[in-house]
Amino acid sequence: MGAFGGCCGTVTEKTLSSLAVGEGGVVSKIGGDGGLKRRILEMGLVPGTEIRVERKAPLNDPVSVWFRGYELSLRVDEANAVFVRPKGCAGCSGGCR
Repeated sequence: MGAFGGCCGTVTEKTLSSLAVGEGGVVSKIGGDGGLKRRILEMGLVPGTEIRVERKAPLNDPVSVWFRGYELSLRVDEANAVFVRPKGCAGCSGGCR
């Protein structure tokens, strides 16, 4: 089952900021207002991107993540706008059960 509590149809998305260090998944959607959403997308965090949390500061701000071959630090408000699903279940039709 993993940290997301299930698979495919039963799984709920988590925000990037709620993942523990070492956890990861696939970006499923980007929330937030226009400017914040645009900035996150411009950084390369688009739906379908595999991502992993590398480090967190003591108060979870910033969150350091690894994706597309590089490490990026996000403010907590940016990380709260990134929604993630488990790697094997992001966008699948339920065949991974």
